[in-house]
Amino acid sequence: MEATVARNRALDLLRKKKHEEAFVRHLNPLLTSEYTASLTLEEAFKNSVLEDEQLRMMFSCCHPSISEDAQGALILKTLCGFSVAEIASAFLSNEETITKRLFRAREKLREEKVSFEVPPDADLTERIESVLTAIYLLFNEGYHATHHSLLIREDLVEEALRLGYLLTKNDRTKTPNTLAFVALMCFHASRLYSRIDSIGTFIPLKEQDRSQWNRELVQKGISFLQQASQGETVSAYHLEAAIAYEHCIAPTYDSTNWESIDHLYAKLVQVRPAPLITFQHAIIKAERFGPEAGLQHVAPLENDPALSNHHFLFTAKGMWLAQLNRNTEARIQYQKAIHLAQVPSEKNFIQSKIDALPSL
Repeated sequence: MEATVARNRALDLLRKKKHEEAFVRHLNPLLTSEYTASLTLEEAFKNSVLEDEQLRMMFSCCHPSISEDAQGALILKTLCGFSVAEIASAFLSNEETITKRLFRAREKLREEKVSFEVPPDADLTERIESVLTAIYLLFNEGYHATHHSLLIREDLVEEALRLGYLLTKNDRTKTPNTLAFVALMCFHASRLYSRIDSIGTFIPLKEQDRSQWNRELVQKGISFLQQASQGETVSAYHLEAAIAYEHCIAPTYDSTNWESIDHLYAKLVQVRPAPLITFQHAIIKAERFGPEAGLQHVAPLENDPALSNHHFLFTAKGMWLAQLNRNTEARIQYQKAIHLAQVPSEKNFIQSKIDALPSL
């Protein structure tokens, strides 16, 4: 009975994000001292069946009768409490598409009478990838919120880390991909609080105070990445974790090994071809070869529907054009970006770039 109460309390606090102040104070040291979110929960609920129940629900949502996109959307909506708007943003889609996707998925689950259980070993690997995708989308929404007043939502970051860590504690789900994925989250989470100032204004990587980065989380990430690298598997998560590792070990922004990151992105685009990955690669090209290279690299993406509704592309173009003193063009790009930005801190950041341009 006590285990059930503890389990339900954890699910309510973490999945529905209705954190009580005392519990938040207990979990907040996660990113300020050590990687303890899962350890704290494990200790608090070690007599419960939380881990197994979470895995059953997550993997049930990834039933093969449901499309991969619908699997991730179903996890985010049902288990993580995302709104349709947040899911649409995570998938670079629109709300109508996500609503239809969720409806079809739920109908399929009812028709198939899917039970909440971990699938047989033969099906596990295929389902793990969809689970990792959903957790990564959860983490990204916490790391860089798209439909929230705050840029960072630490409750979502904590939940994603917790779920990822649970997968590494289960022999059936502790795969090289899982380990690389958790390494990637650790590297990103180590930089979480250096991304905003005391009033919540966004701070770009170049201007971040690296002394604020959580070195214990970096070391955790290195440990997971080393475990993930024992074998022949090289997944997109391995490459992304290696890229994040390069950022974390650079003592300064200017000393970053841009050549290594450029080569890693070239491999990543081959393993996981996607407009967002190509855009991220363009940023590295600009750092390595200059703003013209960045503009040239994103040119094929300018009409891509996956990016046209997000400010990232236009913000980057505005910054590169400003560096080239093409200020009128830069202003146009910034104005497009500020119109699309959803979070106040992002709008303020873009406005600061507009204000820095020479007067017309």
